Amino acid sequence: MKLNLFQVDAFAERPFEGNPAAVVPLDAWLSDEQMLAIAAENNLAETAFFVAEGEGYRLRWFTPTVEVDLCGHATLATAHVILTRLAPDSDQVTFETRSGTLTVTRGGQGRLVMDFPARLSKPMAEPRELGAMLGVKPMMVLSGSNMIAVFDKAADVARLAPAFEPLARYLAPRNQVVIATALADEGSGFDFVTRVFGPAHGINEDHVTGSAYCDVAPFWARKLKKTDMVARQISQRGGTVRCRVDGERVFLEGTCADYLEGTIDIGLGS
Repeated sequence: MKLNLFQVDAFAERPFEGNPAAVVPLDAWLSDEQMLAIAAENNLAETAFFVAEGEGYRLRWFTPTVEVDLCGHATLATAHVILTRLAPDSDQVTFETRSGTLTVTRGGQGRLVMDFPARLSKPMAEPRELGAMLGVKPMMVLSGSNMIAVFDKAADVARLAPAFEPLARYLAPRNQVVIATALADEGSGFDFVTRVFGPAHGINEDHVTGSAYCDVAPFWARKLKKTDMVARQISQRGGTVRCRVDGERVFLEGTCADYLEGTIDIGLGS
């Protein structure tokens, strides 16, 4: 069986920045084991699979080790493939997912706008070992769908050097990633910065993590008393995410760059 595969750099203005995602259109679902094997072979943070359903699509996301409930950058990449290759006359694409209905619409300046659920987090007592595992002690920790570690300044987030093996053991029972965040430096053009660590999901550090802004954007919206923000994920590749918080929804805006288009053969015959 041969399948088309697109590799797209999401939250990127050009190739080699942002977060790469593989996108595999399907006529019908493969088995979970086959999709996980493809994701492991791709060895990217996420591989997205989609099947036409009604007037939209059913969308699923896999890391190299697990299926996940929500992935922002691979959703952006999938919408980019659909709106540039499969349905170029459309202005919106709708996905049914494990996190409900997600829509992506065309925005200005070539950007795509994703409509995602806001996920609230509550302060928690800092786990004694967290600062040691991250390399810098956070000034506040919140927990919800994921764990948010808030630091005093952007430089603290930049110099984190996590111990990934103990961090993976700590996060695995909680099925969480750690979102490290701080106010951006004054004059940088950004409101806040992030880094995201998901060793329990097979991703030590993610390049740009759209779904993390469902957690962290509502926090900063309350803190900064503003609904429109620009965030910078300060990973090695880096990426910019524009966020707008509106009640129980978070609108995430970014651009994509095409990198690869090809065919994969999963060995089930032609």
